[in-house]
Amino acid sequence: MIKYCTRCVMPHTKPDLYLDEDGVCNACRSYENRKEVDWAVRKQEFLNLIERYRSKSGSQWDCIVPVSGGKDSTFQVIKMLQLGMNPLCVTATTCDLSEIGRRNIQNIKELGVDYVEFSPNPVVRRKLNRIGLMQVGDISWPEHVGIFTIPVRAAVQYGVPLIIWGENSQNEYGGPAAAADNNVLNRRWLEEFGGLLGLRVTDLVGLEGIEQRHLIPYSYPSDEELMSVGVTGLFLGHYFPWDGYANALLAQANGFTSYHTAVEGSIVSYENLDNHFHGIHDYFKYLKFAFGRATDHACLHIRRGRMTREDGIAVVKKHDGKYPWSYLGKSLDDMLAPLEVSVDEFTRICDRFTNKKLFVTDSRGQLVRDRYGNLARLNDDNLVPSNDADAGTRVA
Repeated sequence: MIKYCTRCVMPHTKPDLYLDEDGVCNACRSYENRKEVDWAVRKQEFLNLIERYRSKSGSQWDCIVPVSGGKDSTFQVIKMLQLGMNPLCVTATTCDLSEIGRRNIQNIKELGVDYVEFSPNPVVRRKLNRIGLMQVGDISWPEHVGIFTIPVRAAVQYGVPLIIWGENSQNEYGGPAAAADNNVLNRRWLEEFGGLLGLRVTDLVGLEGIEQRHLIPYSYPSDEELMSVGVTGLFLGHYFPWDGYANALLAQANGFTSYHTAVEGSIVSYENLDNHFHGIHDYFKYLKFAFGRATDHACLHIRRGRMTREDGIAVVKKHDGKYPWSYLGKSLDDMLAPLEVSVDEFTRICDRFTNKKLFVTDSRGQLVRDRYGNLARLNDDNLVPSNDADAGTRVA
């Protein structure tokens, strides 16, 4: 049976998430511990750090801010400008950029910053999308690698040592305590939590005609290159109390465009707007672990007192895990066509990566889908939390 946190609606099937003896998940505990943080001290610590990296002569950028055009990266840029920093914004262009994503990238530029958009070889990118989808069940694998490697490569190339990242996902969404408390993003964090899913960049050489020279954007700089520049990546969320909704409000006040309704598979209109593949990526998370973005968002709002757990249960049941027929107005057929994958083949790939221990099957062990292609999650009717002693176990 799937166990759920007694405070939020996160299931124990989430990787790196544990429920303690009271049935409370480590993400809720991390948020609870924020009350013990002296944020004024943290802010001053951050101000002292960035002062060390500020270009005194004005001949170099003060920092690099990796940006997607989303509400969080818009917030990061605004925060750096408020602090008088001169950032170089670096975008690792997304897999299937949406119209609203393009508008929000342009909006960041209009905030008054220097900006670099790096667009990897689209032929290679499509091959990597196919490989990611078929081998590890993540169509967005190259994007999730590139967002961490390309800004770091830019830091080395332009000689700008300080990189300002957003939140530490292990703190915000639940992860090992040591990683949750970390304030630095480095090679070790990337390899453990950066979305590689066991597929190393070096494993790609030889697949579909891919050569090492095609993988430069997805390769982390060497330790020698990093040391020569002194590259340091800081999580902004370690120094300021992170809140995606507050970030969205500030971003909207500075020109950020939200969607006209809640995004498919979500309960909010201000997140995951740049890439049409987001819906497919989140659907595979649901197939593997029996939760999706609606659960993520509900938990964030429950912890902050903006939503009751009961209401969280209701919205998760309504929005989580729907078959991704479309995303941001683009059909599944159109998303898959460049990858030469049919919808029927896509469904077979989905079934291959689905954890059948978490979903309803028939007498032959086959997954049961409704007429819209949706699966039925086990014990979805109750979302009953558990205080069992083995609450920290995970479904394999």
